[in-house]
Amino acid sequence: MPRVPERRVKRAKPPRRLPGDKPPRYLTIGQTARLLGLSPSTLRLWENVGLVRPARTDGRYRLYGTKALERLKRIQYLRTAKHLNIAAIRHLLGEDKGTVPPSVEPRLGIKLRQLRKRRRLKLREVASRAEISTGFLSAIERSRANPSVATIHRLAGVLGVNVHQLFDHEKATKRVVHPKERRVYQPQPGVRVEFLATSTTALKSMLFRVAPGAGSEGAYFHEGEEFLYVLEGQLEIWLDEMDRYVLEPGDTLSFQSSYGHRWLNPSKTTEAVLIWVNTTPPME
Repeated sequence: MPRVPERRVKRAKPPRRLPGDKPPRYLTIGQTARLLGLSPSTLRLWENVGLVRPARTDGRYRLYGTKALERLKRIQYLRTAKHLNIAAIRHLLGEDKGTVPPSVEPRLGIKLRQLRKRRRLKLREVASRAEISTGFLSAIERSRANPSVATIHRLAGVLGVNVHQLFDHEKATKRVVHPKERRVYQPQPGVRVEFLATSTTALKSMLFRVAPGAGSEGAYFHEGEEFLYVLEGQLEIWLDEMDRYVLEPGDTLSFQSSYGHRWLNPSKTTEAVLIWVNTTPPME
């Protein structure tokens, strides 16, 4: 029998929206990203750090409604037009208003204010040079917000000190530091820094824990040298926006601190854990 050719079934096209039609009640992450001109990974990062909470289907797919879209547009404006970091955006959105977040280091704000006043600098002058808003710097000094890793390095540079001097580690003389005794700093959701040694003045060693999608939130540079050793997960790091490295467990990286460096955890599921050592010549 002659073979009967198969009939090709055309897939039905989605109905065309006409003027006056109501927009869909919810958008997928892909549709939302295209509408706002963002990448889906950016939306996931903003979700990971608690800036937006999309609805979920039974299959755990993200859905963004009208309120979520308006919030995302506000976040996008603060990031691109005002150049604010995640911590500053959280503060301006009112999520930490009236309370001190448990991760805030109160002595940090006090130290920054003391250094600024000692140098007779105004809030707006320091904020401008550190590339943050005056309101956000005020919130940091009042212990209502934490600067990101990149921001705190820029603030230290403006005030003429190294970052570790902001935590008063130079006064410590204890040689052995047990895990429960480590000083901890959490500059933003998803990044936890544990200081492993406090008795050294030039050599600084830290344990970093970086959640999926979290990172430094910008590039920073200073004097000294850097050494990284990855224990778990992955870390993506850029040097002067030219050289990109993705480090796996067991990998090490060393470079001059004068390179502008920014980093993030590119994984969607796995925390990055690494030892970070750097040298910082005393500046004050």
